[in-house]
Amino acid sequence: MTMFKLSALCSALISTGIYAVEKPIQKDEQSIETLVITANPIGRSVLESATPVTILGGEALDNSQAATLGETLKGVPGVNSTYFGPVASSPIIRGLDGPRVKILQNGLDTSDASRVGPDHVTTVEASTATQIEVLRGPATLLYGSGAIGGVVNVVDNRLPRERQDDINGEVATSYDSVSNEKMLSGDINGGTGNFAFHADGFTRDSDDYEIPDEASDADSDSVGKLENSAIDASGGTVGIGWIGDDVNVAFSYARLDNEYGIPGHEHAHEDEDHDEEEHDEEDHDAEHEEESVFARLKQNRYQSRIDWQNIDGPFTQIHWLNAYTDYEHSEIEDGAIGTTFSNEAKESRLWAKHAPLSGWEGVVGVHFTSSDFSALGEEAFTPSTETKSTALFVLEEKQTGAFLWQLGARFEYTKHQPDNSFFSEEEHDDDDADEEHEEHEEIHFADESFNASSFSAGVVYTLNEKSSLAFNYARSERAPSASEIFSNGLHISTGTFEVGAGFDIELDDDGYELVQSSRSVENEVSNNLDLSYRYQGDTITADVSIFYNDIANYLYEQDTGLDSEQLHGHEEEELEDEHDHEEEVTPVFIFRQQDAVLYGFEAQLDWHLSDNLRVESFADYTRAKLDEAASEDGNRNVPRIPAMRLGMQFHWETDDWHAELGATHYAKQDKFASYETQTDGYTLVSAAMNYYTTVADSDVTVFLKGNNLTDRVARVHSSFLKDVAPLPGRSFVLGARVNF
Repeated sequence: MTMFKLSALCSALISTGIYAVEKPIQKDEQSIETLVITANPIGRSVLESATPVTILGGEALDNSQAATLGETLKGVPGVNSTYFGPVASSPIIRGLDGPRVKILQNGLDTSDASRVGPDHVTTVEASTATQIEVLRGPATLLYGSGAIGGVVNVVDNRLPRERQDDINGEVATSYDSVSNEKMLSGDINGGTGNFAFHADGFTRDSDDYEIPDEASDADSDSVGKLENSAIDASGGTVGIGWIGDDVNVAFSYARLDNEYGIPGHEHAHEDEDHDEEEHDEEDHDAEHEEESVFARLKQNRYQSRIDWQNIDGPFTQIHWLNAYTDYEHSEIEDGAIGTTFSNEAKESRLWAKHAPLSGWEGVVGVHFTSSDFSALGEEAFTPSTETKSTALFVLEEKQTGAFLWQLGARFEYTKHQPDNSFFSEEEHDDDDADEEHEEHEEIHFADESFNASSFSAGVVYTLNEKSSLAFNYARSERAPSASEIFSNGLHISTGTFEVGAGFDIELDDDGYELVQSSRSVENEVSNNLDLSYRYQGDTITADVSIFYNDIANYLYEQDTGLDSEQLHGHEEEELEDEHDHEEEVTPVFIFRQQDAVLYGFEAQLDWHLSDNLRVESFADYTRAKLDEAASEDGNRNVPRIPAMRLGMQFHWETDDWHAELGATHYAKQDKFASYETQTDGYTLVSAAMNYYTTVADSDVTVFLKGNNLTDRVARVHSSFLKDVAPLPGRSFVLGARVNF
């Protein structure tokens, strides 16, 4: 739906009295009452949810689009980005990321490797989405025990659910000066009678992106650019549906190909003998290019949906969603594949809406997932693991006067089956043949299984026709992921030797050694409280949420103070040749569990100063502390927690023009873990202008955006690459969208 159609719909709803909202609607503005949360099977709107929810859609989504999901959503209150350069960034919700945040495509897990490491991209594409839903706080009841941080659901039209009487769609293109990025995307929807179809596609190609000169590495060959940060991606989706009066059936197939550099890991060898200059510049450039590190990703994904409606009996609706994903991600160094991550995943969710019972309406369902994840190659840091989970869930709601009560529960069984051959390899000294080789004590993990029970209770209290108060309590259990338990090796992207919670480090006569732990790894248990106030007035809209999240058995990576050389008991040896290069020595981090507390707030204000001018502002803050110090210096700070943000944006609109001017201030982060460093604060200034017109009955938008207009050096505290990969410098984006 175009923003013109959305505005018309909002105006129609207002004029019919369905929603008593009289404020003017600008072209880039969404009416939150009409935005239905598709991730909620009962179909509630944002204002009717006890859990804090943000829906990004229409022109707001168009204006926020970036090459990665994390960068697309980083302007949403409570959401930050892991920012692994511009190539791979995932959402951080209230300080939690990785396996604690579920990334969904139309309600089903993306089943990629983005939850394993920050260098792995999420396999959803914002340029072809109709809306993106962000559910903050625990949302485990529908989606699995991993979602104690929140859920991001990317929605598109790949599974048609409505009849199409005509052909409609969108084509968009843009050019970004900071990386010479060229992007083209499009989608089309149509049908005849009960038959409907959808198709979309995109292509994105960029060079290494520009950074402020003062942020460049003094030894870099490319001052003013971040080496190895280019992207070459493309993908497409086709979907068909049969829409009947009582039965809908839809099926889709999607293909994604993405090749991108991994910043900070160029590994270009420099000539250490400065007296000899045997290589000319061309040879050096060729060697540098050959020895860069990049990733090649491909994914095939199949989804289906069957809806039965208007059923007589105890259930009025039944819905069955399925997905099969074949994912592969290879990390390539010096032209050779170092590690290949693959995942063959199956997911099925069957749920039914029951007839009202004593005023309660709701759904019950069963959810099954199966993941055959493998990591093969010399640089694999985690064993291949087969994971299966089965769950039962129920959600119920009841309206009693001004109160809307919401209850839910989920019971889940998860089992990890690791390939123990990963741990059976013998380690050898690379010196003379007469030196002894040492075989570590045998490591063998039995299948690890977990039972997780989660419950939630919430209420939305309508204070008056313009304001409401929402409260939600959720007790959610998360089964540890396979990589958090079994990791044992060098994780190239983070530059650490990663050890899972299933191990201990012991000191013996030969040095430090990894041994299998006798302790069991426990579920994380989150007790989360949310309190939200929402106001929808004639000219002012406000939304404020505060949260408190007490997590028992919180899994985090602890700095051991050792490096990979010490861990293996080897002593540093002199190099026989001055041109030889030492193996990379990396710090050792081990997953440990202890209790933690996270608390903070999000606030938004949208104020119409006149028919032509409005101002948006937001703020968010998360504080995260461990119950006990994680190091000898008494430091209790959880690592990589984003700093507080304040943002403001002015919107001016008249006739066919719309202009924006805004700034976001990121405070310094001086509450950091022992092995981290302080991140200075910075302010990013942006501006945009849109021109709207109509050509041949099609809505056309031409836009120009400027980002980081002051060319400020900005480093993301939550990024593993903050010292290597700052945010892009000043950039200008020129583009156009055609809706037909």
